[in-house]
Amino acid sequence: MTSSAPWWREAVIYQIYPRSWADADGDGVGDLPGITARLPYLADLGVDAVWLSPFYVSPQADAGYDVADYRDIDPVFGALSDADALIARAHELGLRVIVDLVPNHTSDEHAWFRAALAAGPGSPERDRYIFRDGSGDEPPNNWSSVFGGSAWTRVTDSDGSPGQWYLHLFDVKQPDLNWENPQVRSEFEDILRFWLDRGVDGFRVDVAHGLVKAQGLPDWSGPMNMLDLPDPTQRPPMWDQDGVHEIYRSWRAILDSYNPPSAADHDPSRDRAMCAEAWVDPPERLARYVRPDEFHQAFNFDYLNAPWQADSLRATITASLAADDAVGAPTTWVLSNHDVVRHVSRLGLPVGTPRPNGIGAEDTQPDQEVGARRARAATTIMLALPGGAYIYQGEELGLPEHTALPDEVRQDPTFARTAGAELGRDGCRIPMAWEKDSPAYGFNDTGNTWLPQPAEFADLAADQQVGVTDSSLELYRTLLTTRRDRGIGSGTLSWVDAGADVLSFTVRGATGEQTTLLANLSAEPVNVPPGHQVLVDSDPAGDGARVAPDTAVWLRRTS
Repeated sequence: MTSSAPWWREAVIYQIYPRSWADADGDGVGDLPGITARLPYLADLGVDAVWLSPFYVSPQADAGYDVADYRDIDPVFGALSDADALIARAHELGLRVIVDLVPNHTSDEHAWFRAALAAGPGSPERDRYIFRDGSGDEPPNNWSSVFGGSAWTRVTDSDGSPGQWYLHLFDVKQPDLNWENPQVRSEFEDILRFWLDRGVDGFRVDVAHGLVKAQGLPDWSGPMNMLDLPDPTQRPPMWDQDGVHEIYRSWRAILDSYNPPSAADHDPSRDRAMCAEAWVDPPERLARYVRPDEFHQAFNFDYLNAPWQADSLRATITASLAADDAVGAPTTWVLSNHDVVRHVSRLGLPVGTPRPNGIGAEDTQPDQEVGARRARAATTIMLALPGGAYIYQGEELGLPEHTALPDEVRQDPTFARTAGAELGRDGCRIPMAWEKDSPAYGFNDTGNTWLPQPAEFADLAADQQVGVTDSSLELYRTLLTTRRDRGIGSGTLSWVDAGADVLSFTVRGATGEQTTLLANLSAEPVNVPPGHQVLVDSDPAGDGARVAPDTAVWLRRTS
């Protein structure tokens, strides 16, 4: 049965990291024609949409999140015609297309920043960015970069003397834009229309909580990640400032204009949607981003960070649903993406281990068996929750983090800016595994890869899992089909008391059917409740009567 809810309220969206999805020309870097050729795989998987990480013109200092031209495709990925072909093919297959938008900063090779350097202090060109005078040889304030080191870099004036400083909350090649400048706001509104006119179905907005900075740029010595704040009421001056919401209200109006909600022929299936990457806490602050006239979705990073404990998961789910329900928004669940250690590996670390920024050969290694089992259960929990969900490429195959990358191949700017103290995100960005016995496991036909693939990818390749009943891939297919058939995404949740270290809830779906999730996070098996039948079991060896440790099942009532 198909739900009548707007598609974005319950969609399962698959993230494609273009550099690592499929490489049609064999140069070792994924591209748009490669993505287009593999789209039928996603239609068969059963997702509703794809989200593409940046493919814009870029010097690739931060893997495309340093944009030099927002209206064109970097040659390494193809051309605008390839983007048009991808969008058309996705729509033929019933898949929507979400593209990344990077509004907090540009590349230092963007025409605007080059003009700012040439124009000098006090110019309109510099006012598009955040240039400030320092104090002697000291930067304007003590802000740190998310990638390590100072958030300020000093430029050299045309006469060779030291000049002003510019802000870059990320890499030195990613200067922050000044969102108090009307030209910046107008430019991005035009960029939105450019891609909407080409047929995209929405945007994932990078660093959505960072566009507006506190007046005066006051010093800040606390954590840069808001989820690490000991006191969430003390917001860092570079994050989650109230002024961002005015920007997003103007964007929402633009998206709504392509399918006016007030029009007699409004069709919720044609809505254009936005998802916020906003690392914001507590949940009530995050919910401000998904008020009815702002974003449609916002990633739930509290859920991603929740430890593998029933009480912690229940508390996070409860708080998230309550905050989002208060503003009439769906909650958007996620376990992995291109910025975090894959959850197959993360869940193989001892419970309570802080989420690492990369794992290296000298670090404590995840227990692969435990991680794989918990990952299957974690996904079974996530896809039973009402709302939307995002899947990161390869997680449906159970791909682990690459935990033994040689230092010389690492490309994440975090690794260089921290002198190796932080390994960074390369380990979760490894090219996909499609075919066990092909060059580069089917990523291309030359064997070239921009990052090396680990040997364990071979047996996890897609062609080793298609049609294999107990494979990770087939579990995902079953979960997605069952989720849709039972209307779980648009359902309502009620908690079930199932005992210590057991997570259980029932969702009444849009179909009227009830689906009960039971996840056993204890050390001993638990019995399936009387009068229930197992619909889906994350454990390939499940017997339908008991739920093994680190296993989750979906149940339906039989009596």
